Amino acid sequence: MIKIQATFLLTLALAGSLRSQTPVATSAQSSPAEQAISQARQSIEKAPSQPDGYNTLALALARRARETSNVTYYSQADEAIKKSLAVSPDNFGAKKARVWILLGKHEFAVARDAARDLNKRVPDDVMVYGFVADANAELGNYDEAEKAVNWMLKLRAGNIPGLTRAAYLRELFGMTDGAYDLMKMAFEATPVMSTEDRAWILTQMAHLRLSQGRTMDADKLLDQALNLFPNYHYALGNLAKVRIAQKRYDDAVALLERRYDQAPHAENLYDLAEALELSGQKDETAKSFAEFERKSLLESGKADNSNRELIFYYADHAAQPAKALSIAESEFARRHDVFTLDAYAWALHVNDRDAEARKHMEEALAVGIHDARMLAHAGEIALKLGDRAAAERYLEQSAELHAPGSEHAQHVLAALTPMGEK
Repeated sequence: MIKIQATFLLTLALAGSLRSQTPVATSAQSSPAEQAISQARQSIEKAPSQPDGYNTLALALARRARETSNVTYYSQADEAIKKSLAVSPDNFGAKKARVWILLGKHEFAVARDAARDLNKRVPDDVMVYGFVADANAELGNYDEAEKAVNWMLKLRAGNIPGLTRAAYLRELFGMTDGAYDLMKMAFEATPVMSTEDRAWILTQMAHLRLSQGRTMDADKLLDQALNLFPNYHYALGNLAKVRIAQKRYDDAVALLERRYDQAPHAENLYDLAEALELSGQKDETAKSFAEFERKSLLESGKADNSNRELIFYYADHAAQPAKALSIAESEFARRHDVFTLDAYAWALHVNDRDAEARKHMEEALAVGIHDARMLAHAGEIALKLGDRAAAERYLEQSAELHAPGSEHAQHVLAALTPMGEK
């Protein structure tokens, strides 16, 4: 599904093409993507034998998928691309839009190869470099992703898609303040009428602040995002994390229920089940986890899946370590990003394969990421291997962030400290 960390950083890729369209009458309640869809369809009516209208429609539909978290828009976008290629085979705009759709559908390896081909064909297209960066980042090829982002900013200094991608990589490399600064620059450069883009960037800024334990800052940013784009599913999910950090578990449940009503994806149900567990609603927790498992297994073999959540469900909630490892091995065969490495390491850990777990956990952390949950996992793995010094170091780093995952690290540290010692 459309996830915040996997996170695609595809802000304002349509700006240039959409500004060239003739304005049409739209409802004041229409979202930016809905307006773009309307404009594209009018262009198609005027010139049905030209590919540009179909390409613009495909991109607008993909943008609508992000707005709503409704992946059926990708199927509609695919149909628009087929029509574009029917009227103009091999046109560059259609192939470029298809790569975006592949990324949205999490076909990362295919998208990477297609983006590379387009990059050879047109080596100065900023957004093609963005697609190369996206695919490589999701696959864990961070050097290649960084090279592509550097080219984006070299070709067009300060472009918004380049800034947001650079911010994402800075976060992964452990430069969280620098990531925030770049996101803020992107926000300030984003036109006021681009409400969803602005809400998305504000949500990323809030995510960064929350990862540093700056809960009140995150709260304020998410309030701004929801004022710009009410009931925005990304913002609701992050605001629920803020409420959990504030121990306002019932409020978190209410927010996640709102998100799930809009975006009934398996990974969103997993977050809701965990919040229900924190709020003490045992029966509802059991029902939600059971429904999550059913939905997640149905999509587990697809590229667009909730396998990471399924791994942690089997490892941490269902006490089924063998199943956790089976899912983790399947996902690890597809991609080696830091989040997949973390999940794979944790699945190995709960199966008492801690030497292997440590190898993959250290590989993830070597990228530089400062993630409280990942550091806590690293600490528990080191502890299981009898390396108390490393365990304490990782757990202390996690605890000091005061971010999601830090509280668990604090509990483990407290259990390690002998009575009467500080």
